[in-house]
Amino acid sequence: MDMKRTHLPFRGASFSSGAVLVFLATLILALGGCATTPEEAAPAAETGSEFSDAAATAEVVAPVVAVVEWSNPGMVHFEFDSSEIRSDAIPVLEAAAEQLNATGIKVIIAGYCDNRGSEEYNLALGDRRAAAVRRYLANLGVPSGQMMVVSYGELRPLRRDNNEAAWAENRRVEFEPAG
Repeated sequence: MDMKRTHLPFRGASFSSGAVLVFLATLILALGGCATTPEEAAPAAETGSEFSDAAATAEVVAPVVAVVEWSNPGMVHFEFDSSEIRSDAIPVLEAAAEQLNATGIKVIIAGYCDNRGSEEYNLALGDRRAAAVRRYLANLGVPSGQMMVVSYGELRPLRRDNNEAAWAENRRVEFEPAG
């Protein structure tokens, strides 16, 4: 008898012995490999779950993420034509540094000026004021990656009056949360 080919009695088909063995092995695995009996299946009504393993139904604890809102510490005001930090600004800057260090919030430090002087000069002065505040906060431990500096110069006044009280309010730095 030829061992390589076996002729079967139906339709004249011939199969190699290896192909028949592979077919039979696949059929046995497919029919018997994954079967479960009714006794093995855990009733869903008893456990309240489709899982029979108690560890699989253990409660998952999600990490708690604290949502922190920015509480504006206030404004830093400056003398005329100056970017030097005044002593009355220190509590505002310390409060800002504490909040930034605790929360990791990114902030925009915006510098402003009064309307005396050219627009170009005031933009540069506003930038120096914001940069001075940034340096002060960095010295208090705030990572520089959390702070961005922008200058609006005289373009966004708090008050439009032309007197010393209005000019004093407009010479400032404000904190804005960055997006």
